[in-house]
Amino acid sequence: ARAKKSHQYVALLYLDVDRFKDINDTFGHEAGDASLETFSRRVQAELDENAIAGRLAGDEFAVLVTSSTHSSEFLDEIARLASRLLRAAGKPFDVRGEEIFITTSIGIAVYPRDADNAIDLIRAADGALYQAKKAGGNAYEFYAAEMSTAAVERLMLKSKLRRAFERDELRLHYQPKYNVRTGRIEGAEALVRWDLPERGLVYPSDFIPLAEETNLILQVGDWVLNRVCADYRSWQRLLPSPCRVSVNLSLRQLMQRRFLERVRETFRAHGVSPTSLELEITETTLMEDTARTVKILNALYGMGLHLAIDDFGTGYSSLSALQQFPISTLKIDRSFIRDVPLDTDDAAIVATIVNMAHSLKLDVVAEGVESEEQLEF
Repeated sequence: ARAKKSHQYVALLYLDVDRFKDINDTFGHEAGDASLETFSRRVQAELDENAIAGRLAGDEFAVLVTSSTHSSEFLDEIARLASRLLRAAGKPFDVRGEEIFITTSIGIAVYPRDADNAIDLIRAADGALYQAKKAGGNAYEFYAAEMSTAAVERLMLKSKLRRAFERDELRLHYQPKYNVRTGRIEGAEALVRWDLPERGLVYPSDFIPLAEETNLILQVGDWVLNRVCADYRSWQRLLPSPCRVSVNLSLRQLMQRRFLERVRETFRAHGVSPTSLELEITETTLMEDTARTVKILNALYGMGLHLAIDDFGTGYSSLSALQQFPISTLKIDRSFIRDVPLDTDDAAIVATIVNMAHSLKLDVVAEGVESEEQLEF
């Protein structure tokens, strides 16, 4: 109201700490609280007297900046502030001897350009925040009109996903793994799909991030493991020895307190041996809390489960770190496979991974081989 009376601009910067739940799960709630306090101090240190900062809830914060400068100058000023906030938040800090890194995502909406009231301004900033998160986090986005549509669709999907279990809308597709030398099927990967009646198949890239935001990923993970075991049991009645099936494992599942017991109970309930399955863990998940992850993976390996590193080459792990884990398979990420017949850099990377894996006595899977040229390589 004051800005309207004095013909000023107001920018709302909506800040959300990236993957804050992982900090709580990995280091404990005390570390989570300490990281929020550090984050708050860093945000305030970047602001001048024209700005107000506050914590909205949990790991969500807001900054309000008022100005009477020209519109384009104000937007440039806000962009510079957002960049400073990203840099300040991203510096490491120490909690009980542990070095912790936090990043933030920022959505920005400006009065009167994007909204003429407080509620719509918050909604616009939230839509921009979602785009920043979708881009991978540690970024800022200004609101654009098309973001409203995306934000509404996302909220609708989120509420429908909660009902997907009651309505039995999840599906499993099995993607075969072929031996390139013999052409025989030597295994399969279980891929979850959501069959939404009014939309058709929804792919994991569209709903798994929503499931992780709402903790529904734990339900999805349990459903997938149970369905794979049920399918495997039925195949055993038809085939003397079905091939091994791979199942993706998320960080949230791995961090559950009773994760190992739940896995054991699932195999026992379906009468399936753990040796029939392979769990796929992304490289970034492996490196999240190395000491704890090694213990859990050793226990899974002790049950007879095979373990694979998914999306290999896209994370930041060192080879010495990878040797700690009881891994039997490396999966080369499809981003390297896609252009391997044409791109000499990709070809060199893939060849190096294959040679390294074989020298470490690991199996290798190339994801997404879809052409004769890729297969020939």
